Amino acid sequence: MYDKSKILPASPHFVSCKSSFVSQKQHSRLQKKTTMSITQTNSAAAIPLEKEEFDLDYLNEVFKPLGFEERIQRLFDFFDEDEVLFTSSFGASAAFLLYVISKNRPGHPVHFIDTTYHFPETLAYKEALTKQYGLNVIDVLPDPVENAKTREEKRWEFDNKSCCNVNKVVPLEPIKARHKVWISGLMHFQTDFRSNLRIFEMQGDMLKFHPIVDLEEGDYLYWSGAFQLPKHPLEAEGYGSIGCTHCTVKGEGREGRWAGTDKKECGLHPDFFANKLKEKAQKGN
Repeated sequence: MYDKSKILPASPHFVSCKSSFVSQKQHSRLQKKTTMSITQTNSAAAIPLEKEEFDLDYLNEVFKPLGFEERIQRLFDFFDEDEVLFTSSFGASAAFLLYVISKNRPGHPVHFIDTTYHFPETLAYKEALTKQYGLNVIDVLPDPVENAKTREEKRWEFDNKSCCNVNKVVPLEPIKARHKVWISGLMHFQTDFRSNLRIFEMQGDMLKFHPIVDLEEGDYLYWSGAFQLPKHPLEAEGYGSIGCTHCTVKGEGREGRWAGTDKKECGLHPDFFANKLKEKAQKGN
């Protein structure tokens, strides 16, 4: 569990975090804690972890005034290095967070889910960024037997949800079980589904951390230029978002992902979006 002495100063009346001051009320929330066991959901040996039940309002209030680099730095005041999971698709917008994390937490592991269906350009881009930023990339591969079945059946043509589950979701499950917080590069402007995300959200038993979620598109483009971030090679060909070869076509933003279907997300970030759809449906009634 995190070391509260890193977070709380001697005075119980406020927590200072740059320009943020958290009241005694928020401070008292930290005293209400429960523990739970996180276990893996596949056949691999389970690794039990104790997880703090964080008050999301408290965390979001502390982190909201901070810039994206400060948020990355501050996260490690709350969590140890080996409790923080970072994944990257090495897609169109991936370089931004890869650069920021490599600058502020050099050597932190970057988990890459290799579905075996990536564009050759994506794999080349991954190698180039790894070399340029000195990344510590860990490849995550699907079960070879199940992966082969999706290939033989061309499952993406009739059941893209199952294809994503086998090749992306399931391989990451045992890795998620060994961590407490997951850094994600989702941003509000990317889709309607992402537009209401907060900096911190709960996804099942895991805390999701979105350090650049409220970055406006203009600011994202500005900083991408200021950081001189290399662009994915397929961006120049008209791909706004880049995933697996069979489910990605040219288009602005994410309109080229699973085009012609109602699928918008791969399944790695399911709970929040499912809840938002339910809320939208309820408001419509």
